[in-house]
Amino acid sequence: MTANFSKLPVLIILTLISLPLGVMYLSLVVDSFTNTPPDSLVPNEFTLEHWRYLIDPTLVGNIWVATVYTLIYAVSMAAIVIGLSATGGYALSRLQLPFRRFFLAGILVMHGFPAVTLIIGVFLVLKFIGLYDTLAGIVLVRAALTLPLGIWVMKGFYDAVPWELEMAGLQDGAGRFTVWWRIIVPQIQPGLMALGALAFIDAWGEFVIPRVLAPTTDFQVLSVFLNSISVPDSVEYNFNIYKAVGLFYTLPVLVLFIVFQNRLMAIFSGGTKG
Repeated sequence: MTANFSKLPVLIILTLISLPLGVMYLSLVVDSFTNTPPDSLVPNEFTLEHWRYLIDPTLVGNIWVATVYTLIYAVSMAAIVIGLSATGGYALSRLQLPFRRFFLAGILVMHGFPAVTLIIGVFLVLKFIGLYDTLAGIVLVRAALTLPLGIWVMKGFYDAVPWELEMAGLQDGAGRFTVWWRIIVPQIQPGLMALGALAFIDAWGEFVIPRVLAPTTDFQVLSVFLNSISVPDSVEYNFNIYKAVGLFYTLPVLVLFIVFQNRLMAIFSGGTKG
């Protein structure tokens, strides 16, 4: 049996498992561009009517405002995670810190906590410091929940950089920060890019934290916006418009995943060295 035929059962199993998901995505695309008669499952005409919400805010609300807030939320969160993970991972990889192993174990434990179990404590802290119902508050909370994974992954990338490379820079008279910035950071650049993409995708799809910790419409991100237009009991509810909004919400993540898919796979291999 050749190598290609030996992989055939695995491909068949993966195809069968992925088939329902593929059918749902195909339905999402088809229904957002077509009209279907009430007594049929087959579309009978092509239309762009379900995308009118892009230019008509009276239809479902102003989606561009929600898109801008989502971009600010996702980019800010990714920038914080990249900056703190890059420095924190370097400290844990290169510096002989006291209680280093205990701290590493603590990072893994913190990452294992589901966000929803911390929501009451986070709510009380944000109310106390005056960041409840603000965009800054949900950015900080989401970044704090992602940081344990980011620090652990970046530590793995730093561990893969030869120590001799850093020592050569120090012996040439460069300072620690200069060596880190000019020699080490370019070596771990793929990891930083992958972590940034992962953090962006994570923030883009987040629903619980923005919904609970920023409940007013002043800071409505796309996931909350999509939930707000979901009123299936209404007689005026248009499920095809809802699907079109969902497709619009999904497109940036799909593009980002296609561009960074190889680097996103590398993040797991680079972050496994403890």
